[in-house]
Amino acid sequence: MSEATEQQKQFSIQKIYMRNMSFESPNAPEIFTQQVQPQLEIDLNVESRTLEDHVYHVVLRVTATTKMEDKTAFLCEVEQAGVFTIIGFDEGETSYLIGVQAPNALFPFAREAISSLVAKGGFAPLLLEPVNFEAMYAEHIQQLQAQQATKQ
Repeated sequence: MSEATEQQKQFSIQKIYMRNMSFESPNAPEIFTQQVQPQLEIDLNVESRTLEDHVYHVVLRVTATTKMEDKTAFLCEVEQAGVFTIIGFDEGETSYLIGVQAPNALFPFAREAISSLVAKGGFAPLLLEPVNFEAMYAEHIQQLQAQQATKQ
């Protein structure tokens, strides 16, 4: 690829912001007296849409639910969002940037927000493990291809 073509490619962050956050502890304060090992479930979702030519809105939704036996200790949901400019990439590369690189940029902000919310709710800070968005994206592409194959 020529140097001129490379210079025309751009992936940049215009804005990162908190779109939505919530924390619920429906069984507090009684839940604080239990001595049961909590069970954590994490759900991740990435949504995107085009705002205008070359400008994309990406939302990373992280939901953390912790239960102690059959009672919910807490439910924490964060929607970390960003506006990204993507210029000069083909459709596949743009899809990859939206599905992998944008969530990678958003995740540290979502991780910090969840840790802070959980701590403010009276629980030990929740430190989320790193996420392999590339593997999630590859799985999503495989599912789409399988769906297209069954429609034919």
